[in-house]
Amino acid sequence: MSRFWQEPAYTHGQPPRTGILLVNLGTPEAPTAAALRPYLKEFLSDPRVVEIPRLIWWPILHGIILTLRPAKSAKKYASVWTDDGSPLKVHTEKQAKLLAGFLTHAGERDLMVRWAMRYGKPSIRSQLDEMRAAGCTRILVLPLYPQYSASTTATVIDEVGNSLRHWRNLPEIRYVRSFADDPSYIQSLAASVREHWQKNGQAEKLVLSFHGIPKRSLDLGDPYHCECHKTGRLLREALKLPPERVLVSFQSRFGKAEWLKPYTQPTLETLAAQGLQSVDVMCPGFTSDCLETLEEINMECREAFLHAGGKQYGYIPCLNERDDWINALTQLSLRHLGNWLEEGRAKPAELAIQAEAAHRMETRPL
Repeated sequence: MSRFWQEPAYTHGQPPRTGILLVNLGTPEAPTAAALRPYLKEFLSDPRVVEIPRLIWWPILHGIILTLRPAKSAKKYASVWTDDGSPLKVHTEKQAKLLAGFLTHAGERDLMVRWAMRYGKPSIRSQLDEMRAAGCTRILVLPLYPQYSASTTATVIDEVGNSLRHWRNLPEIRYVRSFADDPSYIQSLAASVREHWQKNGQAEKLVLSFHGIPKRSLDLGDPYHCECHKTGRLLREALKLPPERVLVSFQSRFGKAEWLKPYTQPTLETLAAQGLQSVDVMCPGFTSDCLETLEEINMECREAFLHAGGKQYGYIPCLNERDDWINALTQLSLRHLGNWLEEGRAKPAELAIQAEAAHRMETRPL
C-alpha cells in the first residue's frame, strides 16, 4: 500500500489558487458528556499540551480525567451553548466568512478562505484536503492565537505537517506565528474597551486575563508570558492609562502544578477584599468568546468578585465579528501573503497561453 494518498483529479490549465486557513482551538460537537469525552481525549493527548511522560499521564487521563471530567465540563458548556452551537465555532465560522468578504472588497477575489479546529471538527486535515481539491498550491495558515505558545500555535503547525505527510504533491505553506504586537489588533482591542467605557463608564481597574500555561513552560523558554505582557503594555499605552490602572493575570489552570501568576480569580477576590469597588475584565488572548471567557470570566469570576465585596463587574467581550478586528485580520493576511498575491495574478496574455496549451493537451491524438 502506498504511503501517499490519491491525488485529486487535475484539469490541465487549471490556474493555481492561494488559500487562507484560520485555525482555532476546538470545541465538542454538543454540550454532553458523550461529546466531551472524545474532544478532551484528543486535546489532552497532545504532548505539547500536557508535557508529562506518557507512562505516567496515560493512566491519569484514561482512568480518572476521561471518567470524571466530561460530565462536569458538559454542564459548563451547556451554560454558554447557543441555538447555532458552540460560541467558539459560531464566531470562528463567521470570522472566516467576513474575512473572505473583506478580502474580496480589497480586490482579492480568488483567495479561498477556510476555517478549522485544532481539536474537533472541522479538522485541519479535512480543510486542507478541501483546499487541495480546489487547486490551492499556496496556503497561509493563520492560528487565531495572538500570543505564541508551544501548547497552542505550535500544535497547529504540528498538525499541518502531520496532515501533509501523506500528500505527494505538496503546497507552499506559510504560517502566522503570532500577532501579539500587531498595531491593528491592538487598536481593535482599544476600541472595544472605549466602547464599553462609553456605555458603562470606566471601572477603577482594567484586568487583562490571558489563558494560563504551566510556569515550567516559561522556565523552559516558551515566550508566551512575555508576549502577553507586551500585548498588555501596548493596549495600556493605546488607552493612555497609567500602569497602576491595568493588571495582567492568567486564567484556566489545570492540575496542581504552578502556572503563570497572578491567577485571575484569586486576584479579583483580593482586589475586592482590599476595597476595590469596580473592575473591567477582558481577555485579549481570545479572539472569539468561548467557554473560558463566557463561563469562567463572565460568570464564575463575576460571582467571585461580587461575593468578595466588589460592587461593579464589567466584562468586555472578545473581538468576535467587530469590523475593526476583521479589518485587522485582513491586513494581517495580506501582509503575510505578500508576493504570493502578485505572482498569483496571471495576465490576460498568460491566461490565453494557458488555455491554448490546455486545448492542445485535450485534442492531442493518443
